[in-house]
Amino acid sequence: MSALSFDHVAFTYAGAGAPTLLDACLEVPEGAFALLSGATGSGKSTLLRLAKPEISPVGELSGAVRAFGEDVHGLDTVSSARAVGYVFQSPDAQMVCDTVWHEMAFGLENLGTGEAEMRRRVAETATFLGMGPWFRDRVAELSGGRRQILALASVLAMRPRALLLDEPTSMLDPVAEQAFLALLFRANRELGMTVVVATHTPAPMLDYATCAFALEGGRVREVAPDDLRPSGAALSLPRPAPTEPGARPALALDDVWFRYDRDADWVLRGCDLTVASGEVRALLGANGCGKSTLLRVAAGVLRPARGRARSACAHDQALLPQNPKSVLACETVRGELMEWSASSGRYGAVEADAALARLGLACCADRHPYDLSGGQQQLLALEKLLLVRPRLLLLDEPTKGLDRAARAAVAERVAAAAADGATVLLSTHDADFVRAVADSVSLVFDGGVAATEPTGEFLSGSWLYRQSGAGSSVPPA
Repeated sequence: MSALSFDHVAFTYAGAGAPTLLDACLEVPEGAFALLSGATGSGKSTLLRLAKPEISPVGELSGAVRAFGEDVHGLDTVSSARAVGYVFQSPDAQMVCDTVWHEMAFGLENLGTGEAEMRRRVAETATFLGMGPWFRDRVAELSGGRRQILALASVLAMRPRALLLDEPTSMLDPVAEQAFLALLFRANRELGMTVVVATHTPAPMLDYATCAFALEGGRVREVAPDDLRPSGAALSLPRPAPTEPGARPALALDDVWFRYDRDADWVLRGCDLTVASGEVRALLGANGCGKSTLLRVAAGVLRPARGRARSACAHDQALLPQNPKSVLACETVRGELMEWSASSGRYGAVEADAALARLGLACCADRHPYDLSGGQQQLLALEKLLLVRPRLLLLDEPTKGLDRAARAAVAERVAAAAADGATVLLSTHDADFVRAVADSVSLVFDGGVAATEPTGEFLSGSWLYRQSGAGSSVPPA
């Protein structure tokens, strides 16, 4: 029996001028570990969400979607939860509770699971995934890696027969990525769960995969897993002009200490960082090391408990958070790009239309931004910030969930902003992207900056970041 079956599925989003899926046919065998690849915006997330009516996008659907032989639209809530579980690209998109244990129990509570059975399932799932040491922690204080494991655990506790995951490792550092994939592999082999992963970076998963599919032009074709291995061809990413020695600081953190609660551990402890005007600086480090917190302190969103954060561009800066929906607040894609036109006075309709064309979203101008793929939302949010031409650009994981072409486009836009005089501070796990755009790298560890070196020097001497987690090859500078 097939775990999932898509039979001549076509789908058009409400208000869209063209269909996202044309004639998608796909059979995933029961017990498989399947990979689904495709370009940013190709419809991978749309296809997987159609297998879960509770989160299906709004639009016109034709064809049939079945889970274990049953039409998914005929399943009640309990049957749907038992058949198919879904893990979103951003774990925050499915977090609703304050604590880890409550988040794991939340789905079971909604299904009406008895208290004794609920406790057993939560305990067994937490034990299986090694969550005991942080089982009672607050969700808001978890690292990105632990939030991703929690998202997985919350779905596994409901014991679905098939597990669908959308770019589950796009926000993880190399070590956390391997640990997470090992947990997925155990769920597949030890629990007999069918696993389907939509990803732009299949390379780390190829050793686990039993089958693979590519989504192109609204249709699905089966490919050999080995066909998804990186070709080794270099990306055409630009290199910025090096920062002149002695350039005045655009941003400085002096002995900064920060924690999210007076009883919590320090996230930043005596952190010092200086970024020169016109410099492109990359922050590398493990999930939970404090990179995102550092960016938010630099932006003035968070106030340090001790120390000082100084910005020469405090009134002319922009922050791209990990979740692009934090930036997107309008009803249409074009509305997003025009929102700050009048208030900034730096661009108008001509520039917004050019941005739409550059993003390949001209045909989606009247769609709601939330109907775009995660990668398209990421690109849209970045372009929205870039249109106002900020003097300080703070970017948190700007290439997460993007394919090679989209990553190259982001690199070009960041390089263009730097060439226009902007200072850029970015956090990422994408070593190829760092190699392509950054003048220098700071390694964040133990609440501070452990080392800062020119990009080429840092990457050539690093055994952890020398190889990119993004699955593509870029020549060293």
